[in-house]
Amino acid sequence: MAQVGYARVSSVGQNLDTQLEKLKHCDKIFQEKKSGTTDKRPRLKDCLEYVREGDTLVITRLDRLARSTFDLCKIAKELERKGVDLKVIDQNLDTSDATGRLLFNMLGAIAQFETEIRSERQMDGIQKAKERGIKFGPRVKLNKEQIIEMSQKRGEGVLIKDLMKEYKLSKASVYRYLSDN
Repeated sequence: MAQVGYARVSSVGQNLDTQLEKLKHCDKIFQEKKSGTTDKRPRLKDCLEYVREGDTLVITRLDRLARSTFDLCKIAKELERKGVDLKVIDQNLDTSDATGRLLFNMLGAIAQFETEIRSERQMDGIQKAKERGIKFGPRVKLNKEQIIEMSQKRGEGVLIKDLMKEYKLSKASVYRYLSDN
């Protein structure tokens, strides 16, 4: 039943001292200087792998643990699956008691609702754009004549890399145009 701390600041220029002072009572502390917007937070991954049933993960603020409410709920589900409580010092949140779990689950429900509403709005926007004639996907770079010309050149033995340079296309695009023709 260990108290495991996690401290994070967003950039190398920032200082972990304040968080580390608040977490000094923890048996083990994981710390890193990484933006919360990146998926690559190796010390957080290590921390989540390290904690065991009965442990408590201690952080100073919710935003130090996750980059969004959705991300926070994902992490919380993993902790719950492992039987690990979460304690947030500055926001006085502790999932080891009923009130803390209620507050945390309310945050999760709100995050789920926000995600679904955002998705619905996005789909509505896409549908309206399509109705106005807006096309999605990459812009067509070659017209029919250029595609026929490129296909003929390839038939004459011109290398793909030379077609890429001439038409200013990626290798995948050259192959796609050639296969469509």
